[in-house]
Amino acid sequence: MLPQRPARRGYSLSDAMSAMKLETLAAFLGIEADTTEHREKLLSGLGGLLGILAVAWICSAVTAGRDLPYLVASMGASAVLLFAAPHGKFSQPWSVFGGHVISALIGVACARWVTYVPMAAALAVGLTIVAMHYLRCIHPPSGGTALVAVFGSAQIHALGYGYAIMPVGLNVLVLLTMAMLLNYPFPWRRYPLHLHRHLRPPTQEAVPETSLSNRDLAYALKHIGSQVDVTAEELELIFRLAEQHAQSDHLPVTSIRLGHYYSNGKYGAEWSVRQVVDQGADHSADGLMIFKGVAGAERRSTGTCTRHDFARWAKYEVYLNENSWQRVNL
Repeated sequence: MLPQRPARRGYSLSDAMSAMKLETLAAFLGIEADTTEHREKLLSGLGGLLGILAVAWICSAVTAGRDLPYLVASMGASAVLLFAAPHGKFSQPWSVFGGHVISALIGVACARWVTYVPMAAALAVGLTIVAMHYLRCIHPPSGGTALVAVFGSAQIHALGYGYAIMPVGLNVLVLLTMAMLLNYPFPWRRYPLHLHRHLRPPTQEAVPETSLSNRDLAYALKHIGSQVDVTAEELELIFRLAEQHAQSDHLPVTSIRLGHYYSNGKYGAEWSVRQVVDQGADHSADGLMIFKGVAGAERRSTGTCTRHDFARWAKYEVYLNENSWQRVNL
């Protein structure tokens, strides 16, 4: 049996509690782990810069010589979605175009028919949200487009319902075009999502089969009861890649040693710890070994398998520290 390892020094209970408080605060604030590369961050920023530059240049050229606004501030928020999250549900063309145009029309109607400005603004945003829900074109920045129709300058009010065409409609069309062009050279960013769906996952290994289908995931998204900025296709890809990683993440055959303890890395009732109690002279992947379950679901059981099968079962080596099993950090 392996000797017990002393607890790490210099890490007190107060340190642990402080770390837990920080994790809780981060979870409450919605601060998630950073999963994007530096390249992705820079491409997103560059896309936003070029996208808004194109909107401003083209729309100002169209309105040259006329006293008309050429850029709506809410396009900046749309650019963030189109270039930082091009595959998001709220970033797709119908969401962007439909959301902005519908909100512009509703905003103008509220500005014209409701004389009390605060109420007109509130109605514009509330009705926009309801309309986008029913028309399946939810796009958060559109709320700003509705507010501009209410609080905008005399130039905006003079446009009437034409505000939905120019500047809003033209702004959106140029921004969508730039999103398609600037994201296309990068296969993993291609926009809209339809151009990306048929690409293979970024791996050379076959994706394992799963009992969950796209219909199952779509059903789950529908019954969550609130909007989630992810499509069923994206969720399926995430699930399959995670499952593939889980199946491939196991110990090398050469690291399995007689007398040592290993865990399958699962949780709850499926968690288990095995000890290698005997092995044959053949130390290759096909060599046989005997193990016994010492904790969890396989406690007090014994079995025989090849070193290869044991390695696929084992996620990592563990040791008993007082009354708890802890992972061996290699």
